Amino acid sequence: MNLQFKMWLLVVLMFAILYGIITAIGAYLGAGNVITYIILAVGITLLQYLIGPKMVTSMMKVKWVDSSEEPELHQMVEELAQKAGIPKPKVGISQLDIPNAFAFGRSLKDSRVCVTRGIQKLLTKEELKAVLGHELSHIQHRDMIIITILSVIPLILYWLARRLMFGAAFQDRESRGSAALIGMIAFLLYFISNLLVLYGSRIREFYADQGSIQLGNPPHKLASALYKLVYGSARLKSSKIGEQTLREVEGFRAFFLNDVARAHQELSDLKELDQNLSGTIEQNELLALRGKKVRLSASEKIMELFTTHPNMLKRIKALSSFS
Repeated sequence: MNLQFKMWLLVVLMFAILYGIITAIGAYLGAGNVITYIILAVGITLLQYLIGPKMVTSMMKVKWVDSSEEPELHQMVEELAQKAGIPKPKVGISQLDIPNAFAFGRSLKDSRVCVTRGIQKLLTKEELKAVLGHELSHIQHRDMIIITILSVIPLILYWLARRLMFGAAFQDRESRGSAALIGMIAFLLYFISNLLVLYGSRIREFYADQGSIQLGNPPHKLASALYKLVYGSARLKSSKIGEQTLREVEGFRAFFLNDVARAHQELSDLKELDQNLSGTIEQNELLALRGKKVRLSASEKIMELFTTHPNMLKRIKALSSFS
């Protein structure tokens, strides 16, 4: 299925879940304060949306740079922004050693793209451009806004579940029993909707990979960059300083190009792709993956359900279809 269609289908499904549970509460319990939870959840999410960029800038230790300080980086971002048809984002350098990149902001005009010092030391110019293409595709697709909106729904369902299961609003036994039943359904839907938000996050990673290719970056360059990022994250995690850095940015892992916490597990799978042990994934190596099936163990499939990023081998396999 088309990735964009999948994303919008997910948005419709999430709001259908929310509408269904609110309708059930209103119809069977006559609860008049459901709107309070919606307003509260939207208010908290809006506050997070407004102060989010400052939080990310602070936690990621971002230093904003102009074209005189980083001319090559600015040139790459400007070229890609023109191809994507979006305003040029503000450009920053994160002082983190984690080799990675990320994009954030409240809107297209407020968008920002950052690379870390670690990634600048690790990737070639073409690989870095492919990574920037991925990040600018996130901006182009308005992923930040969509995921923020989706994240409101589990929050509302959680509050409704707690209120209905443990609240004292319904005095008679029959009403309390009905409230508890719908509260349990709301809690189940809260769990499911959380999984759906994570699924949406994984879709947006595939979609941004595709977007980078559509902006003119060779698939094997992005595949090679992803391989190097996994290797760099795994190596960093092995050191005490690196592990401390990873703990500091734990809450912001979803912003990164790959899930840095899973780097060790992913590296063992990806090493098999580097047939000539060059430390990169070349075009012929990516093409060789096209005809192969990616087989994940049951534990890997379950683990993927609870992560913001798709399995890296699956991502690179998807890139092979563009070669």
